[in-house]
Amino acid sequence: MNEKSIGLIELSSIAAGFLVADTMLKAADVRLHLSRSICSGKYMVVVAGDAADVAGAVAAGRAVAEGCLIDSFVITQVHPDVLVAIGRTGVAPPEGAIGVLESFNVATLLRAADAAAKNANVRLLEVRLAMAMGGKAFFTVTGDVASVQSAINAGRAVVAEAGMLVNAVVIARPHPDVYREMV
Repeated sequence: MNEKSIGLIELSSIAAGFLVADTMLKAADVRLHLSRSICSGKYMVVVAGDAADVAGAVAAGRAVAEGCLIDSFVITQVHPDVLVAIGRTGVAPPEGAIGVLESFNVATLLRAADAAAKNANVRLLEVRLAMAMGGKAFFTVTGDVASVQSAINAGRAVVAEAGMLVNAVVIARPHPDVYREMV
């Protein structure tokens, strides 16, 4: 299966989340990348596949969301680091500067992580989605200072446009203990 695209549906209901996940998987040839409850009693479903199938799955899921839809998207030609960083169990060690961008919701943060990874020569270390964070989400990137700043600016623009920005920082020379805290 060609997994160059991802789609996400974020819902205000856990029960609706199960229905949406089932509908999405039956509607198109997609792989379930992530399906789980998240903080604040919400639910998210992330599927991967080719662009047409992902778009079809998201459209089918939206159709059965029954008033519980918070947000949704399809990203075609998603940066490969995004799929790896979602649900990463161990964070790769940072190299150089660190950038952190924090959003009030999951869908906007994932779009921002893709924009950041595509905008600059950085490595996406982690995408953390709404678990034990009150429904917020964040990603971290590493690289040289200028690249990290460029990536964070690109992600910040996406999140700010949606009105979901919590905060964004770039740490040029992180203390070694900050690195250890990340891994």
